[in-house]
Amino acid sequence: MTGEADGSALDLAVRRLERAVAMLESRMTDRMAEAGAEAGGLFDQDRARLAAELDAARARERALEEAGAQASQALGRAIEEIRAALGDEPATGTEG
Repeated sequence: MTGEADGSALDLAVRRLERAVAMLESRMTDRMAEAGAEAGGLFDQDRARLAAELDAARARERALEEAGAQASQALGRAIEEIRAALGDEPATGTEG
């Protein structure tokens, strides 16, 4: 009888351990899913922030290119006017 009592106590302990392991696995699966969702949300936020920064940088680049083109045209006109004033060549109003 002692063997049967030990066997049923052992069986009971094994079943309790299996339930505990199953609960632990379930909780870990839930936690991993939550962590993955949070990480995905953080990646989405970071990606959105980076996209906004890229858009702002591109707008600034376009503005700088436009300002550079305007400055180049103004400089060309100034050079032309200086040359005309010095008598090097007549002012034609066109850049060459």
